[in-house]
Amino acid sequence: MSQRVALIVNPTSGKGVGRELGEQARHLLHEAGHHVVDVSGSDYRQARERARGAVADGLDTVVVVGGDGMVHLGVNLCAGTTARLAVVAAGTGNDFARNLGLPVRDARAAVALLTEGRTRSVDLGRVTDGVAGERWFGGVLGAGFDAVVNARAQRMTWPRGQMRYNLAVLRELPVFRPIPYAVELDGRRIETRAMLVAVANTTSFGGGMRVCPDADVTDGLFDVMIVHALSIPAFLRVFPKVYSGTHTTHPAVEIHRARRVRLEASGIHSQADGESFADLPIDAEVVPGALHVVTPEEVLA
Repeated sequence: MSQRVALIVNPTSGKGVGRELGEQARHLLHEAGHHVVDVSGSDYRQARERARGAVADGLDTVVVVGGDGMVHLGVNLCAGTTARLAVVAAGTGNDFARNLGLPVRDARAAVALLTEGRTRSVDLGRVTDGVAGERWFGGVLGAGFDAVVNARAQRMTWPRGQMRYNLAVLRELPVFRPIPYAVELDGRRIETRAMLVAVANTTSFGGGMRVCPDADVTDGLFDVMIVHALSIPAFLRVFPKVYSGTHTTHPAVEIHRARRVRLEASGIHSQADGESFADLPIDAEVVPGALHVVTPEEVLA
């Protein structure tokens, strides 16, 4: 069945893979008989404004080609609307796509899901910020060591891909100190010094770091990980375990579940879905079924 589709391509995703997969997706969408409106702009802001106009006009599906940053844009365009989000995963990490069992770096399989897959309603995180207003995230919001590392990596021009993040970790570790936080979980307040706090809708971020391995995008709850204060040597021993999800057995690591979370810390800027997000304090809540996303027929990963 023909659909009205907005296409947004990030040509720089995955060391240029986004450009190639974007061209493939455009061709495949036309070949399948869909009406395609390419809203890709010269920059992120222009693409966002063009896509907002297309969504307001009542199109069926927003197709994003890129990594988790492009998914973040798609989430904020489609949240709370009837428009579906489809993802052609072309980034380095592709955490959102992997969490939902979507094809990775396979434009043909991703486009085929528009007709052969199904539409699922999944939860999103909604953040109310006094300055930025209402914002959404689909994966993990982090505030602490991860956000500081992400900010450093964003400023670096070399190396590219996952190695840039790894190098940013090594450069940040010697100067990082635990942060005083207040964390409210459905009204229950925890005050602690911690390395980071992660509010997770999906299991992973940062290219496969399984911060909350049991998070479920359909349970109406956040999984909230707190890594309490550790020495740098101890943190270095725990940190690699995040890729297997076995860090959760460490006594300094706590995971809670909550519908509403408030994070307070002085001078901390959060990241969400790998993108710069908002200064703390912030209030986040789960909105069940806020996003309609195109997925395979199989049960979500």
